Amino acid sequence: MRPSSALLRSRRLFAVLAACIPAAIASGQGCPDVGFDAGSDCGWFGVQGNDGFGGGTFMRDAGGNPAWHLHTVFQDFGIGFFNQSDPAWVGDWTRFRQVTVSIDVKVDSISFFGQSVARPWLVEFRDVDGATVGYPWNSAWFRFGTISAATHGSWMTFSVTFDPRSAALPAGWRGSGAEDPATYEPVLPAGVAFRDVMRGVDTVAFTTLQPGMFFGFTDHSVRVDNIRVTGLLAADLDGNGSVGGSDLGVVLGAWGTGPGPADINLDGRVDGQDLGIVLGQWTG
Repeated sequence: MRPSSALLRSRRLFAVLAACIPAAIASGQGCPDVGFDAGSDCGWFGVQGNDGFGGGTFMRDAGGNPAWHLHTVFQDFGIGFFNQSDPAWVGDWTRFRQVTVSIDVKVDSISFFGQSVARPWLVEFRDVDGATVGYPWNSAWFRFGTISAATHGSWMTFSVTFDPRSAALPAGWRGSGAEDPATYEPVLPAGVAFRDVMRGVDTVAFTTLQPGMFFGFTDHSVRVDNIRVTGLLAADLDGNGSVGGSDLGVVLGAWGTGPGPADINLDGRVDGQDLGIVLGQWTG
């Protein structure tokens, strides 16, 4: 059986583009596993750098999980640990079809007027450039639960696994960037999908500041360590941890068909855009 003309064209296109792409892929850049070894922060910082009015965030060389870590001692409505620069954390998360984000946390104390209290603990992905209705950013966020000295006085790991390419908010996720006219709760703006936020992440935050909730001035002493992201590249169709000829074969074999595993960008058709993703994430 002779190959179809579409398949022959796609093979010729591959031959041309393959000569032009680098072997490195975006997910191999930056710091996807941050243990703060030897004081390296990989772009992570805490409240107001290290000179907040009510305290600050400090790099500690002992007492972490196991040693180096970030420690925030701060009096404010809430605290957060942020990254706005490392390429493993900001940019287009839809290059993955599944990711797991995790962080280790230890609470020395969280107190309000001398009384020990619990506070929300969540991860939030913020898209500043996509904001359209007066909010400073659109965001998608996942609440792990609450943290306190009573429940998290020892190191504990929080994690969440999700598909950044999903149009709808995954289970347990919520959005902000607009306000529900009936409940006044934060929601994503009309016409903004979860994957729209994940396509242009400007800030990743692990924080006690839950959108739509407000607290009084609270004293915090919280430590974090081992901030990690692991993921399956969108073009890794066979799940073997790399993007190569077998993944290319899946796309070429499904060329011109509708939704399915080879429809990497989820636009309903397997075509040159999906081929381009394979080539852009090629590891060989």
